[in-house]
Amino acid sequence: MAQQFNPQNIKKRTSVLVFLKGSTAPLVLYVENPQELYSELAQLVKSASNVVVEKDTQGPIKKVCFIANQIAALAMQEEQYV
Repeated sequence: MAQQFNPQNIKKRTSVLVFLKGSTAPLVLYVENPQELYSELAQLVKSASNVVVEKDTQGPIKKVCFIANQIAALAMQEEQYV
């Protein structure tokens, strides 16, 4: 029998997707304030700076480090979970 979900139990969370040059899959980053991280990374992409980005995150990836000029694209993704 199919499991029934109460719509009140469904929550939403937003992640920041970082697509790196030469990588086939994006980094999916869960952070406290995804809009702030997205804005920060977008500024780094615009400046084309060669700085190292190191962040602590809250999802399966606990800590991440990459070079800012290797970012090919950014996205914010909203997903539902129970």
